Amino acid sequence: MKYNFLLSFLSFLIIVTFSANSQKKTGSYPNIILIMADDLGWGDVGFNGNKVIKTPHLDQLAKDGIQMNRFYAAAPVCSPTRGSCLTGRHPYRYGVYFAMTGHAKPEEVLISEVLKQKGYATGHFGKWHLGTLTNQEQNRWGEWAKDPKGNFSPPWKNGYDACFVTESKVPTWNPTVAPRGWTKPSEGEPFGNDYWVGSEQKATENLEGDDSRIIMDRVIPFVENAAKDKKPFFSVVWFHTPHKPVVAGPEYRNMYKEYSEGEQHYYGSITAMDQQIGRLRTKLKELGLDQNTMIWFCSDNGPEGRKLEETSRGLASPFRGRKRDLLEGGVRVPGVVVWPEKIKSHTKTDMPCVTSDYFPTIMDVIGVHSRDYENPVDGISLLPMMESRQKIRNMPIGFRSQNRLAWNTEEYKLHSNDGGKTFALYHLPTDLHEDNDLSKQYPEKVKEMKSALLAWVASCEASDKGGDY
Repeated sequence: MKYNFLLSFLSFLIIVTFSANSQKKTGSYPNIILIMADDLGWGDVGFNGNKVIKTPHLDQLAKDGIQMNRFYAAAPVCSPTRGSCLTGRHPYRYGVYFAMTGHAKPEEVLISEVLKQKGYATGHFGKWHLGTLTNQEQNRWGEWAKDPKGNFSPPWKNGYDACFVTESKVPTWNPTVAPRGWTKPSEGEPFGNDYWVGSEQKATENLEGDDSRIIMDRVIPFVENAAKDKKPFFSVVWFHTPHKPVVAGPEYRNMYKEYSEGEQHYYGSITAMDQQIGRLRTKLKELGLDQNTMIWFCSDNGPEGRKLEETSRGLASPFRGRKRDLLEGGVRVPGVVVWPEKIKSHTKTDMPCVTSDYFPTIMDVIGVHSRDYENPVDGISLLPMMESRQKIRNMPIGFRSQNRLAWNTEEYKLHSNDGGKTFALYHLPTDLHEDNDLSKQYPEKVKEMKSALLAWVASCEASDKGGDY
């Protein structure tokens, strides 16, 4: 089995090398930046209609590119979605079922590995959440707490040259210190999730103040160094904002003085993150890199909480459901792509897109056919959509999380909360809130979609058992 995998991977590298030589003849590679917020709701940004939270730089990002009205996180929680971004595969194919469960396996082919082979400078900044980073004690739970060594899979072992990463959540202000009201650990104590820059190399400087700024302070030099070396770069910037514990500094809280304390922290932290995205775009323009840089922005899932709590003010509206749900509010998230050299004007699309599309899209852009190796890919290339050649998605999007299942097509969604024992059917274009179950009216449609969904589930399970390697 391992021998077959090596042959497959060697074949893939040959394809990469051949495509790289071809690309050098036809043009330069774009720089690629994947930006992700953490637990940001669909309705938490101005370009999706929020009138309170100040997100001018994200709103400008949307105006400069394609605003994807039906953009989905591959999962309703963090770790699985993040794995889908880098592999193009649903997390149930390789064992990242939930937060702090599983890890990035060496057999998986990641975007970072492919791009590094093609001469890109590669960097990962902010949250990692695809495996443990150290054998030292960290603020963990679940599978990672039980077996930190067995789930060791840091970014520097997954194709990244530069790293500034945490295993999981940290406070969004003074990220290494537990904030007021946080009980484990208590206020003022070390929070317990450190920033790491390499094997057993812990960051010790510039760790005070806004977490998004702290992250961007590492991204900017990485971009500058790549520009100096005349290398294309791939930068993953996964902010912790606005995941709990969500804390905003005084400058940002003062922007929302008329709101409650919890709202001030939530709204302020998002505005602070927004400013750093603006800072990055300004730097790209200064360096003359803005035109040939592809920037993606999304959230890893819907907003936290079953209700609007003081520290979880995220908005999923107009959708039903929140984080951990496969209803639209749990997986439909803000989505934007900007690439001035290719995308000349602002457009909106209602074509369903998903984080699993990142990998095949980027492979398409750099001239590698992502389906030329054995591992099944669950995403599609969005390059035709970017070039206004495609408006309809022909490949449904499958979802699985714990006992929840869903199958999304252009029009319909088949949804189960009990592992496939019962299903509801929703017509998404006319029922955004998923209130009207049409399963009894359209039994043949349910039968057809259920068959496709269960076949996809079986395919994922076969992958999870090692069938792709």
